[in-house]
Amino acid sequence: MSTMSISGQARQTDIEAIKQVVAAVEHSQNNELPDEFVALFRADAIWTTGHGKRLFGREAISTFTHQVLPGGMGDATVTFEVEHVLFIRPDVAAVKVRQVYRNSDGTEDVGTPMFVMAKEDGRWRLTACQNTSVLSGD
Repeated sequence: MSTMSISGQARQTDIEAIKQVVAAVEHSQNNELPDEFVALFRADAIWTTGHGKRLFGREAISTFTHQVLPGGMGDATVTFEVEHVLFIRPDVAAVKVRQVYRNSDGTEDVGTPMFVMAKEDGRWRLTACQNTSVLSGD
């Protein structure tokens, strides 16, 4: 087996692992599981919410998430789709995500989060994330 195919296979394995983290974000939000959500972050992570609230560190992310997630979804559901992965280094990736909230009245709210993730001890973690709403028609 050539080095290129081993490298390509490792990259695909990392992409699948990154997709699993994004799926865990979706699962934790749909099931309103703040502890599961917070566990996906590095201890020193940065999170900016869709409304621009800046949170520094897992503890601040946890405090905020425990305030808003239980009951926050109401009758809505959310899906996350990885649109693009840019490997900045083999252990750091910028992940562009399409986020769609489906409300009980049939309307949808679209977001386009950016998750910068770092691989530590073989595990991909959310490191610096920005959630951004998409205005209608954009």
